[in-house]
Amino acid sequence: MSFLEYRLKTVPVGFRKILHLNWALILLIAAVSSVGFLMLYSVAGGKMGLWAEPQMKRFGIGMFLLFGIGLVPIWFWRNMAGLFYLVSFILLLIVEFFGTVGMGAQRWIDLGFMRLQPSELMKVALVVMLAAYYDWLDIKLTSRPLYVLIPVLMIIAPTFLVFIQPNLGTSLMLLMGGAAVMFCAGVSLWYFGGVALLGIGAITAVFAARGTPWQFLKDYQYRRIDTFLDPTADPLGAGYNIIQAKIALGSGGWSGKGFMQGTQSRLNFLPEKHTDFIFTTLAEEFGFIGAFSLLALYALVIFFCIFSAMQNKDRFSSLLILGVAGNFFFYLAVNLSMVMGLAPVVGVPLPLVSYGGSAMLVLLVAFGLVQSAHVHRPR
Repeated sequence: MSFLEYRLKTVPVGFRKILHLNWALILLIAAVSSVGFLMLYSVAGGKMGLWAEPQMKRFGIGMFLLFGIGLVPIWFWRNMAGLFYLVSFILLLIVEFFGTVGMGAQRWIDLGFMRLQPSELMKVALVVMLAAYYDWLDIKLTSRPLYVLIPVLMIIAPTFLVFIQPNLGTSLMLLMGGAAVMFCAGVSLWYFGGVALLGIGAITAVFAARGTPWQFLKDYQYRRIDTFLDPTADPLGAGYNIIQAKIALGSGGWSGKGFMQGTQSRLNFLPEKHTDFIFTTLAEEFGFIGAFSLLALYALVIFFCIFSAMQNKDRFSSLLILGVAGNFFFYLAVNLSMVMGLAPVVGVPLPLVSYGGSAMLVLLVAFGLVQSAHVHRPR
């Protein structure tokens, strides 16, 4: 036994766990969130109290949860997977009957001090539940039809409840996040090929049903698709958001116009500048260099998660970390595609940067689970 190992063994268990936290990942999360605070301060016109200060308070609460969850043994979270999933599902049902309506959708539960969005909680609960399921399941049974059907139902049930809120963006995130865990668990690629064919059929049916009494999407969701295909068809209406976002993205150039100097955001041309479209404000003020730097931080967060999963010999922990990393990547990819006009606008925030309580807290809870898996991995 080396002197360092001996000294570590003499340190109290709680402090030893703190030393074993993935501090590189924590620092990266703090760096990305700090970019968010800076941009929220900018889009508020130099006012801390409007968006930046509330977001910083939520970040502080979220980091407290991250550390608390990270120090709890991973077996506890594995045993709580079923309860976590059930509570999240019940909350989705409560939203359906008693939820708060905002912007034409019923997605929130009003807790007084904040509005909770259970669909955000379900993103994490679904990953934990699927990881626990595949940890329990014999790996030889992974691709058997019956044992594929069970997780598919786990994914479809909450996805349907979120879809009818309506919340197309989050329902797609649930599908992709669940599929990512199934893929990492080793489910046969033939199933994914079948789902791809069904997806093509579903998209065809969605367009064929437009204008009929049984159309699958709301009218505003169809307008979002139309806007994605041709934003200039209604430049002052449905296409306004994406056109202004593209102007902001392009006008930043290489180095940007300078901090708090973005004309599109300061003159209120840019819609949802503190939530879904905050990346365009960053690109306008700090240009390609600033935008690329943020993307590099995001890439490092995902890399450290994948590296931690590859090091971990526990199946549940590995699948959990990969599921969280997958969800984080889909958050990022969908938001960036949306603001650059590469995908329809579906209301997915930029992770850790966009203003929003539920999204920030749930993401930090998810990274707390990643820390728990990292700290308590087999050594």
